[in-house]
Amino acid sequence: MTLDELEQWASDFERFHARFAPLFRRSEPRQAARQYLRGLLSSVRRKNTWQMAEALGERDPQRLQRLLFDAEWDADALRDELQSFVVEEFGHPEGIGVLDETSFVKKGTHSVGVKRQYCGTLGKRENCQVGVFLSYVSEQGHTFLDRRLYLPEEWAQDEPRRKAAKVPKQVSFQSKPALGVAMLEHAWQRGVPMRWVTGDEGYADAPYLRDRIAQEGLWYVLAVSCSQRVWRQRPPVEGPQQQTGGRPRHKERLAAEAAPAQSVAEVVAAWPASLWMRFAVGAGEKGPRLYDWACERVIECREGLPGAELCLIARRSVSAPDEIAYYLSNAPIETPLATMAQGAGARWSVEQCFEEGKGETGLDEYEVRYWPSWHRHITLSMMAHAWLASIRRQQRSQEEADAAKKKVGTDLCIAGRSQRTGSAASAGSRAAAGGGFASVASGLVAVASSQAPTGPHQSLPTA
Repeated sequence: MTLDELEQWASDFERFHARFAPLFRRSEPRQAARQYLRGLLSSVRRKNTWQMAEALGERDPQRLQRLLFDAEWDADALRDELQSFVVEEFGHPEGIGVLDETSFVKKGTHSVGVKRQYCGTLGKRENCQVGVFLSYVSEQGHTFLDRRLYLPEEWAQDEPRRKAAKVPKQVSFQSKPALGVAMLEHAWQRGVPMRWVTGDEGYADAPYLRDRIAQEGLWYVLAVSCSQRVWRQRPPVEGPQQQTGGRPRHKERLAAEAAPAQSVAEVVAAWPASLWMRFAVGAGEKGPRLYDWACERVIECREGLPGAELCLIARRSVSAPDEIAYYLSNAPIETPLATMAQGAGARWSVEQCFEEGKGETGLDEYEVRYWPSWHRHITLSMMAHAWLASIRRQQRSQEEADAAKKKVGTDLCIAGRSQRTGSAASAGSRAAAGGGFASVASGLVAVASSQAPTGPHQSLPTA
């Protein structure tokens, strides 16, 4: 967004900033936050404090740097207010929470949480930081809800390193799925409306995350690795009490006649061709994302024992049939396959958030080393993204309203033409009465034919 475009939306931006202003007790950080947001929204090539300060006409970057390093304000309180904004703008009972992570390539060893680890941005092991994010998608749009910096175990146990990076004492090592659970629970406590949760296999392969979603009464459709083991029918068990689903009991054991569990890849490979259905669940860069989909009810293998009955869903590439993704869902048995596929497809919205955040609001263009500074920059970038998403929603709503008005004009034009047919006696009077209207309506027809298409419908209907 150019500064001129930002000025066009100045009143909306000022209202957006004003709702967060009380969280900055002093005027200096309050105004610095306003400038920082403007810098993140600008078209400056690289959105670090130096270049943003120059673009904003600041003498030096000190005011923006103090905002990240020294000023007194709570990034978590800002995050909470941002969640309230997201609920107001995008909240829907059928909303979807999406868990995913992204990497930030870094040099050196001093930036908090940095280590040589798998870097999704580059697709290989590299020196980087990893942030775990929760995004939100509904029929109104998509944006970020929460963020956590992943602190590797060696960092969590290295007290001098923690102290140098200003890691709070209460922060301990947590796996990425555990961070995901913490963000989901915080969103639920704050009343974020949500029906579904989705994410990739890094989160679904953690059973406790799936259990926690189910305990909340929500449905998940989560990608799992091809080695995830299931039974096609519930196997018999021996023990003091028959297993009926849920968490397995360690005193139980499989009966001697029980068939071994299979990997989800083996189960899907045995499915007949008649089970597959082809449809799209959203729009991609090159058109609708078209895949073959199929599903079957299975019994989860949990620590070698039968667990809950779930739905195994497979998504197969049309152009490369060997490329298959696998999902598990706890949705009710009557839930249509298309509905679960929509939930699985919604995961791509967080990829859009990352792409937009890094491309438009400087999500990855920070130059900070400390724990508080990382969370402050990321939170401000999330704010800028959420405001942009709200502007796009307003523009889309206006385009839809304009298109509806033009369609009414088109219908009236057609009705006017049909009224001009009839008896010869009244033809002249009808033509005289309708001549002026017809000339105006023809212009409406030309405009209506070029109406902008609306975005893809991302929410899930009630099963």
